[in-house]
Amino acid sequence: MSENYIYAVARIRALEMSLFSQTTIEQLMAVKSYKESLQFLTEHGWGDSETDTTDADAILNRETEKTWDVIKEMVDDMSIFDVILIPDLFHNLKAAIKTVVEGEVSAEVFYNNVSVKGSDMIEIIKSKNFSELPESMQKCAEEAYECLVHTGDGQMCDVIIDRATLEAIRKAAEKADNPLLRAYAETTVAVADIKIAVRSEKTGKSMDFMKRAMAPCETINVDRLAKAALSGMEDIIRYLEETAYAGGAEALASGSSAFERWCDNQIIETIRPQKYNSFSVGPLAAYILARLNEIKTVRIILSGKLNGLEDSAIRERIREMYV
Repeated sequence: MSENYIYAVARIRALEMSLFSQTTIEQLMAVKSYKESLQFLTEHGWGDSETDTTDADAILNRETEKTWDVIKEMVDDMSIFDVILIPDLFHNLKAAIKTVVEGEVSAEVFYNNVSVKGSDMIEIIKSKNFSELPESMQKCAEEAYECLVHTGDGQMCDVIIDRATLEAIRKAAEKADNPLLRAYAETTVAVADIKIAVRSEKTGKSMDFMKRAMAPCETINVDRLAKAALSGMEDIIRYLEETAYAGGAEALASGSSAFERWCDNQIIETIRPQKYNSFSVGPLAAYILARLNEIKTVRIILSGKLNGLEDSAIRERIREMYV
């Protein structure tokens, strides 16, 4: 056991007690109005004294910040969580490029829990000093920027950055000593590839597009997946039935909401064994992912209530909880 994590894991076990269970999520679902839902959250300790309790985004963003703040108190080297943080970092890159090329974007779209904050990212893109970015971002940043400037193709700009994100996640996982982080990275990349195939089938994208968008991984053959997408949804389902993601095939057959829910639930299934592990950084990573999943689920519920969706429509989108 790494003695560095003895205290941290003990503290995480205490924090897990405050995570929303499936029962708590059902209680939130039972609340009648959007306004009362926000009150439910504040009564359960969400937000803080400086948070606007009538602003859902403010409450949820504060919960994300609190999650990372507590981890930073326990861990000196946050780079061990690069596998989890990389998507936020590349999100900042995407938002910065679109801010510089297309106009102002609200500062609220940027994440502050990463190594290059939004304001710094904007200045780097403005000056085209791509070498100031982390090495994994430099090439894709320049390529995505030039793509948007010269073609105005926002979708291809996103594809370039999203593919680089997946590759960076895999590279970070290769450096990770913890099996959970490696498993999480593999699941993340594989699920992203499956999503690309599904969306490409629905929108009639070409093989070249899918090859540009998908990132290789161990548990999915991206060439076979892309060929299946060209043939139709039934072929995607048939291919997935041969893989570790057979559950995704069943979810696809049930509809897009069921599939999106399955994708996120795969992550929870990946981290669930960490509830019984007390001897590594794994439980800390699992707690972060559990909290992010919890916040995402609450956001789905709030959005549904705000837009007047039927409870049945909201419930089919609800993710599984870690506890």
